[in-house]
Amino acid sequence: MRVGVQEPARRLFFALWPDEAERRALRDATAEAASASGGRAVPAGSLHVTLAFLGSVPTRRIPELHALARKVTQGFTDKARPPPLAFEALEHWMRPKILCALAADEARAQALAAALKEASTAAGFSPDLKPFRAHVTVARKIVHARAPQVLSAVRWRWDAVALVDSRTEATGPVYSVIESYALVKTDYVRG
Repeated sequence: MRVGVQEPARRLFFALWPDEAERRALRDATAEAASASGGRAVPAGSLHVTLAFLGSVPTRRIPELHALARKVTQGFTDKARPPPLAFEALEHWMRPKILCALAADEARAQALAAALKEASTAAGFSPDLKPFRAHVTVARKIVHARAPQVLSAVRWRWDAVALVDSRTEATGPVYSVIESYALVKTDYVRG
């Protein structure tokens, strides 16, 4: 590569990316608290659980991430769908100024996040190694902090991990799913 020429890169992360109805249900359940916070509500189409944030990744290395994700998810693949994440609380996180919906039982998601971080580190990527806590950011740039609140449980089913591209635009972050990797075996029907 020539000196001074920057290699093309993308900001990437692995996430649980629920279906549209589940994202809307969480947005609806948290809309009043997001509005009262004085912050900017995250659009329903952008709601997700980040498992491993990878940061800036050279485009040429994306095929390595596909292989890594397939290998990690094979270790978690089962015929049964993982138990849903139940978001039952809202909490304001002071430092990043965000309002988050927190999942109650996150053991399987936590194990998956740890495996993705470990595999990506071993492959020479630099994931964010902060401890995993299953949460969904529902509002950003919070002005009015509130004490943690109980939330009527919103359940998210998950049967895949998504590799997601993140771009920052004037309106905020924009996410695009690049690829999904199944966590549930399907039986093939012979015709």
